[in-house]
Amino acid sequence: MLQADWMSLIASAPSAEAQVQPTMREAGWREAISLTVALWSFVALIYLPIFLERHAGEGWTSVALDEVTLIVSMVLALPLFAVFRASRDWNLVPRTLVLAASVLAVSVIQVTFDLIYTGFIANRIDTAWENLPTDLSRAYRATFNYVCVFGVNVALFHLVSSRRHDVLQAQELARALSAAQHAQLAALRYQLNPHFLFNTLNAISAMIVTRRNEEAELMTDKLSSFLRASLASDPTELVPLDQELALIDDYLEIESIRFGDRLHVEIDCASDACHVPIPSFLLQPLIENAIKYGVAPSLEPVVIRVTGRREDDELVVTVEDDGRASGNAVAGVGTGVGLQNVRQRLSALYGDAASLVSAARDRGFAATIRLPARA
Repeated sequence: MLQADWMSLIASAPSAEAQVQPTMREAGWREAISLTVALWSFVALIYLPIFLERHAGEGWTSVALDEVTLIVSMVLALPLFAVFRASRDWNLVPRTLVLAASVLAVSVIQVTFDLIYTGFIANRIDTAWENLPTDLSRAYRATFNYVCVFGVNVALFHLVSSRRHDVLQAQELARALSAAQHAQLAALRYQLNPHFLFNTLNAISAMIVTRRNEEAELMTDKLSSFLRASLASDPTELVPLDQELALIDDYLEIESIRFGDRLHVEIDCASDACHVPIPSFLLQPLIENAIKYGVAPSLEPVVIRVTGRREDDELVVTVEDDGRASGNAVAGVGTGVGLQNVRQRLSALYGDAASLVSAARDRGFAATIRLPARA
């Protein structure tokens, strides 16, 4: 039974104002029981010296009988949790009033039980308990003490519910950010160059008209395979560099049918770089730029060279061409759709750990991607 002054506890309890949002996810019964048992066990530990002093010379039986009342307190705390959950959708003021009234009612019930219990033990089990007061003064002090502890109990319910609500919000925010990033990456990945598709179909049509049926059939097959791979890939998927280069090779084979001897391709991937994962179709815009600005305007043969290598913990992939026109056409176009697309994808997936550097050369243009070479 609580007989000490609980004024010292008031300073630590007030953050327990029952300001609970209506949509808050409440704690479960298992958590409520665990919190209640922990709180009242702590109270029992604090009051153990008082109980020992009160029952000096009476043995441990009297102390144990006094501690039993705290088990009743744990049981009475559970209806408080039921009220706490039932009122979660209420407005702040009525909910606060109902919880305060519930705490007071449970405290009165506990004090009433303590007084009856004291009389029962004094008459039936231990006559030494007759010395314990059962007057109004004791009832008033005990009621105040119980209000404080049951109030802390409700405060713990609120604390756990608030934390659960914060965790839930953080999870929802993370899911929303993930969905937004996925949508952004999907939009970036599906920005296929419409000029490529138009020019390819136009080239196929011209081949058919000029009865170059075998070349038209080959180009159609290559285009079909390339588009199928493009549409089937996950925009957030990471694929080995050699797999990405194989798709690039298919794309360049389509373009080589269009441009014939004007297009030469060199692809070189170091053995320690081939299995490093990169975002699918990351190199596509760079290859399209090389075709558009390097090969298409040129009347001379142009070499498009793609290389992949490792430098310490980084993967370095370079796409370059030696077209005479590309240096002038692409210089200063660092904010073009293709290059910007690649930069945005790298930023979304790697942050500041990846980069794209592009620059015109004396003859041609080069774009170099650096990203973490992690498995």
